Amino acid sequence: MGTSQSSGGPGGGVPMVPPWTPPPPPADTDGGTPGAGDDGETPADAGNPEISTPAPPASGTASPSPPPPAPSLVAPSGRFKGARLSLGDYARTGDRSDLQRGLGRYVGSGYGGSRSAVRRFGGTAATASNLGNALASVAAGQPAAPGSALDPTLLAGRAADEIMDAVVEAVRPVDGSQDAEAERASIRDALTELLTQFPDADLLNLNPDQRNLVIERFAAIDVFRRFELDLGKTIVEKAPTAAAALARLKQARDYIKEAVAASFRRLRETGRTLTAGRINQVVGDALRGTFEVFEGYAQ
Repeated sequence: MGTSQSSGGPGGGVPMVPPWTPPPPPADTDGGTPGAGDDGETPADAGNPEISTPAPPASGTASPSPPPPAPSLVAPSGRFKGARLSLGDYARTGDRSDLQRGLGRYVGSGYGGSRSAVRRFGGTAATASNLGNALASVAAGQPAAPGSALDPTLLAGRAADEIMDAVVEAVRPVDGSQDAEAERASIRDALTELLTQFPDADLLNLNPDQRNLVIERFAAIDVFRRFELDLGKTIVEKAPTAAAALARLKQARDYIKEAVAASFRRLRETGRTLTAGRINQVVGDALRGTFEVFEGYAQ
């Protein structure tokens, strides 16, 4: 599970949200109307008389500048202290309530609350969108972009491992950042889980349900991977044995996956699905719902 990459987490005095993190989309509260898209679909407010559209600027006047991005909170010293205390207890005993409390403090104090945490995971939502679009394009038989690793013609007949490598390269190229490495590993893990559940699935021709499963699993795994990078070291060091440490990390991973899956399920029940053009937004809202649940554990 990558425990060798775990650290003590980022310290204080740095932005809660690194400047390279893509901004998350605004929360979609329209109950299912397609939002402004990853692939340029019609915006959610198109044709809605209750949402005013600004008139174009008069001839000769400059267009208004877009609003600046929200400033990132600067992390205080000891931002993960409370989470480490709770997770240390969890590591020693395996008590689920300690894990929940640790997750609550991780979001609340470690990342300044659920809203800031959603911003920190803007890259997860953006990569999930790229992943969904890439899998849909190849399944539809669309020609690959020049130089793309995900070329169906070149990949036909290749082993699953080779196709997974191509998906990773096409969706999240290496850029030297820890986020990129984590997301690349999360994509591969999500595809591996799909093949475990559906051994006969064709990675070059996944149906919509299979693609949605990959997106949901990727989002959940990437949340856990960030959590492990930030605080996995605490669990490893405080567990009574190496075997217990691995068991605690697996339990934490399963718990986070269940929480993220529940958040996606709540969205589906209100008509919010991972359709083309709104993957980024739906994933962002699923993460928002997950972090709000976690934040409540610290109260």
